[in-house]
Order: sequence, then structure tokens, then C-alpha cells
Amino acid sequence: MRYSSAQFTHTGAVRDHNEDAYLSFPEDGLWVVADGMGGHQAGEVASQLICDTVSLERQRSGSSMSANELEKAIHLANQRIRKYGDEQLPGATLGSTMVALKITDDRYKILWIGDSRAYLLRESKLKRLSKDHSQVADLVEQGVLSEEEAESHPLANVITRALGVEAEPLIDSVEGKVMPGDRFLLCTDGISREFEREELEQFLMEEPIEDINQALRHAALVKGCRDNITSIIVQVEPPVGLAGLADSARDSTLPLGQWNL
Repeated sequence: MRYSSAQFTHTGAVRDHNEDAYLSFPEDGLWVVADGMGGHQAGEVASQLICDTVSLERQRSGSSMSANELEKAIHLANQRIRKYGDEQLPGATLGSTMVALKITDDRYKILWIGDSRAYLLRESKLKRLSKDHSQVADLVEQGVLSEEEAESHPLANVITRALGVEAEPLIDSVEGKVMPGDRFLLCTDGISREFEREELEQFLMEEPIEDINQALRHAALVKGCRDNITSIIVQVEPPVGLAGLADSARDSTLPLGQWNL
């Protein structure tokens, strides 16, 4: 399998600093998105510590980090965030949500904590792979709220898990088989709160992925997004022999410029 990716991070339309961070190594099938919390400096440090730690551990593994090694690196990042908080920002809230994707051969694994999300577009259908660790997600599971009500609930931004909060964080994961043509979206809640699943699905069916990310950023800013926004789109390329067929399929799609953003 071969992979390509497009990514961006932006402060958004309201905030004056960016607490998001991301990591992208398509050559190794490795991507991470982190959304820091705790205000200026604290949130930025937490999210960057996650990316820096994973990047360093990748180098130590010889650029062939396994999913298990990635999970160990995430736990190491948790320790580093807690240590930094104790030493440099005593009494401050320091933490970060995180979602990561590791593809090895024909298998993918998603790891996450908090409300940064992972989606998979397959055969023109978008499926959310991650489940938010938040108060409203718990209410949805209990049947108190519907998915639609949860997205606009006033407590939608109250998370129940994050790196840096607990000594032994509970990180969820899901895995499955990778198919040629698959597209993964990793994003912070700044993106997922601005767009319904159907809107994201429509974006992700366009070409190319670099233009999709530009359109996502533009549309979020036009909406007046109140949070930082970060997105990584990962494209699973077809085998070389099928590239021509894939190009033919792309020719039949509507150019992104014709969508009303």
C-alpha cells in the first residue's frame, strides 16, 4: 500500500493562539492530531509534547514504528506532560486530546483519547471510527440525547478523558483492514463541531485531498469557527496497476470549485 496525505492547522476565526498540533509521516503510515487544553502556553505545550514524543520514538524505532510502539509513545507523552505541568506550571490545567492513525501493510489502527476524531470514507460513505470521551457522548450512550442534539449541546466541549490528566490514561482503539481508495480524516473538534457528518462526507468525496483541506479551512473560517481547526486527510493509493482506473473514476467527480462553500 502507498499513502499520501494533506494537512493544515489554523487558529480559527476567534482565538488568538493555536493549541493544536499535528504529525504526518505518510512514508511510514503514521499520523497524529492533538488538541491542547489549559489556555495559552499550557495547551500549546501539551499538544506539541505529544507530537514531539511520537516523532522522537519513531526515530528510535528506525522509522518503522509499530502500532504497539505508537501506543507506548503516547503513554510516554502523557508522563512528559504531567512532569512538565508539575515542574513548570504548578496548579495549572495541562492536557490534550489526541487521535492517531497507524497503517501497517493492509491493516489500520486508530488510537484516541478525548474528542479529537477519526473518520473513514469508503465507497462514498463516511463512517466515524472514534467515539468522543465527553459528557454528551455519555448522555447519547445512555439514550438521554440523540447524536444530533449532542452536537449542539452546551456541554459538548466538556471532555472526560485527556492525556496529562491521569497517571494511567485509558486510550481507546479500533482497527480494521485497509482498502485501496480509502480516505481517513483525523481532526480536532474545531472541525467536527462546524460540520455535520453529511457535509464532511461531501467534502471528502472531492479531488484532490489538498483542495479538500483548503475548502474545509475556508468554510470553517467563513462559519466563524470559535476554536482552533486542524485536519489531516489520508489517501490510500491503489496499487500501481490500478492507478489508471482510479484516475478515470476521479474524472467523473464534480470539481471542488463548483461546490457552494
